[in-house]
Parts: sequence; C-alpha cells; structure tokens
Amino acid sequence: MDILKKSIITISACIFFAVSVKAQTADDIQLAFKASYANEYKANYTTAIADVQKIYKADSYECNLRLGWLQYLAKQYNVSMDYYQKAIDLKKFSVEARLGYIKPASEAKQYEKTYTKYEEILKIDPYNSTANYWVGVTYYTLKKYDVAAKYFELVVNMYPFDYDANLMLGWAYLNLSRTAEAKLLFTKALYNRPGDASANEGLNKCK
Repeated sequence: MDILKKSIITISACIFFAVSVKAQTADDIQLAFKASYANEYKANYTTAIADVQKIYKADSYECNLRLGWLQYLAKQYNVSMDYYQKAIDLKKFSVEARLGYIKPASEAKQYEKTYTKYEEILKIDPYNSTANYWVGVTYYTLKKYDVAAKYFELVVNMYPFDYDANLMLGWAYLNLSRTAEAKLLFTKALYNRPGDASANEGLNKCK
C-alpha cells in the first residue's frame, strides 16, 4: 500500500511539473510575442525578429508564421518564404500561411511560386476571393480571357461591389466582345471609384 501511495505521489508530481512547464512556456511565448508586436509597431524589425527567436521552436506553427511576416517586413524575402513554408508544412491546410508566402514571393518577383500557392489555396478553399482574383489576373495576362472571366465572375458574385473584380471582369468581357456586359461592369466600378481612369477607358471602348 505504501508503494502504491508513493507511486501516486510520484505520478502526481510529474504531472504537476509537466503542466507547470507547459504553462511557463505559454507565458514565455506570450511575452515574446508581446515584445515583438511592440517592436514591429516601432518598425524595429530586427529586434522584433530577435524577440521571437528567443522562444523559437521549429515545430511551432505560430513562431514560423510570425517570423515569416517579420522577415517580409525586413525585406528578407527568401528567408520569409522559408519560414512560411515551414508553417505550411506544419499545417497542411493553412490558407493564411500560403497567403503570407505570396507576399515575399511577389516582392522577389518569383511569380511562378505565387501562382502555385494560389492554386494550392483554391484546392483547399475553392471560393477564396483573393486566390480567384489573382489566378484570374494571371490568365488575363496570358490573354486567356474566357478562363480569366470565370475566376472574376466568381469574385463578383461573392462581392458584387468590389472595384477590382468588376473592373477586371469588365476588361475580360470587353476582350471577349461582350460589350453590353462590360459596360455595366465598368459603370459599377465607377460607382465605387468615381473618375477612375481604367474604368473610364473601358467604358469609352464600349461605345
């Protein structure tokens, strides 16, 4: 019986210690992130990065995501992409990490990688408005206006007053000789941004 009591006490002590360590680690992370946010606000990105690196763990999604963002702000684009990719590897269905990855990839002009990430997002979230819009832009740039229109249409259906989506769908339709529909879209874009040069240009081409 004494042996059993000692075993229970030992197990309880171990559990208490484990919980205490976990709580302490969580507190440390909160403090590190708090300091990092404060330094980011001051544009002290190097210090903000150092704040997170003090408690960094390779298997922490949050730390990798945070460092991806801070390295992006520090204009260390390849390093930023590496951290975002680590976050993606840890959370396979993360849309936010992929959207984060796209920012430094775009700045580094690695457009093929940005397109790949948008495609990955659409496999996870087919109605993601940002991914649909930019995939549409990619096809528009390639002059595949019919394909581009399908992506823009989805965004316009979800966000009927969105300036960018209405404008790009208008241009896609204009290039497909769907002039009447393009005219309506350019007009709607002008409601959102009165006097907009691109929308006015499109509207004039519809006459």
